[in-house]
Amino acid sequence: MNANELTIAEARDALAKGELSAVDLTMACLTAIDAGTPLNAFVHATPEIALDQARAADARRGAGAGALNGIPLGIKDLFCTRGVASQAASNILRGFKPEYESTVTSKLFEAGAVMLGKLNMDEFAMGSSNETSCYGDAVNPWKVDDRRLTPGGSSGGSAAAVAADLCLAATGTDTGGSIRQPAAFTGIVGIKPTYGRVSRWGIVAFASSLDQAGPMTKSVRDAAILLGAMAGHDPKDSTSADIPVPDFEAALTGDIRGRKIGIPREYRMEGMPAEIEALWARGREMLADAGAEIVDISLPHTKYALPAYYVIAPAEASSNLARYDGVRYGHRARLGQGDGIVDMYEKTRAEGFGKEVQRRVMIGTYVLSAGFYDAYYNRARKVRALIKRDFDEAFAAGVDAILTPATPSSAFGLGEMADADPVAMYLNDVFTVTVNLAGLPGISVPVGLDAKGLPLGLQLIGRPWDEAGLLNHAHVLERAAGFVEKPRKWW
Repeated sequence: MNANELTIAEARDALAKGELSAVDLTMACLTAIDAGTPLNAFVHATPEIALDQARAADARRGAGAGALNGIPLGIKDLFCTRGVASQAASNILRGFKPEYESTVTSKLFEAGAVMLGKLNMDEFAMGSSNETSCYGDAVNPWKVDDRRLTPGGSSGGSAAAVAADLCLAATGTDTGGSIRQPAAFTGIVGIKPTYGRVSRWGIVAFASSLDQAGPMTKSVRDAAILLGAMAGHDPKDSTSADIPVPDFEAALTGDIRGRKIGIPREYRMEGMPAEIEALWARGREMLADAGAEIVDISLPHTKYALPAYYVIAPAEASSNLARYDGVRYGHRARLGQGDGIVDMYEKTRAEGFGKEVQRRVMIGTYVLSAGFYDAYYNRARKVRALIKRDFDEAFAAGVDAILTPATPSSAFGLGEMADADPVAMYLNDVFTVTVNLAGLPGISVPVGLDAKGLPLGLQLIGRPWDEAGLLNHAHVLERAAGFVEKPRKWW
């Protein structure tokens, strides 16, 4: 096994025993990144920074070294990294190199992590297939025919890099499923924490009441280790919760006897593939065999989640993206003679934003406009409150976690849905958006392969702030499923 194929837990142990140096581990990843160019996962490699950080990690080894000392990670391009291009996969931020570090990357560096570079994503995190990126499509390392498959989105580069062993783990962000859906498409683990558990400061905003950063890893144990380093209160983020961070790794007892797992009847969607239904049934059996009690529950407002999400998220996006006007930073259009400031705004935004971002900004501006605010935005906010209440009632009735499919299908081919009705693409988020609307933690765990040989995941949804319990349930599911398949190397 090459060093880059290790999990965080395995690499941590090998580093502690002196069987491996952080420089060796980092070099193995940098070599894999060079070979992985066809995946288009890494878009800004930072080998000099990585090797400097690896040398420092080797010098620190032993007492006082952080939980991630010497562990090489990929960072989604949505996280601002000091002096390194951070452009949210958008032409409007081309050339932008922040003078500050996001709270999440600061915490990771304090824990001793090594940054290999920045990862591809959908532009401003708007997309479910990584086809809206200014860098071009990221490609799924899984391949079963001559098609190039999507790694999912928006954290597609993160998912592809982890699945292909280009890095040991990666950061992602999740606004409506952007960690969990790509994790399911690539056979890895992805957790979206409770809203407020991880600081949003220094992460380029999409929809501020929904965005949450989280880990994308090769195992549930790795997710627990990485989340422990990312989480915590941040006074610079007004939505960050001042709640202690438990030892998530210590919570992985593997014992869920007597725990109640809810199965929401509303997630049995019309036209759901038989393979997804069978996988879900298998998940229920595995958790029951581990001693959990399986109970049917109702989340009656689920059917309104997707329309509510696609009103709220674009509304917040149109407000957040108003700052990209060519005045302060990023791209500025060339102006003709006689052009005024309004012309500059219009030309800059037309040139800088891609089609999907423009579509969502226009939808958002429309639903926030004077005549439609109550009809759309306010109504969506009320629906959101009802969705949250559904979950609150289920948890109040004693449910510890909820099991659902993660995605309505396995990975599809790049370009197959690009020209279709955009709503067809939005349906990829059907099982995941409720979790963001309610601010809950959710995790995708790889459980099996479909008939074509592509990975499929199941989602577990936890109580607010109970990532420890959620990770333990996921750990049990992971062990029972025994998913060890990896993509065959073709790149």
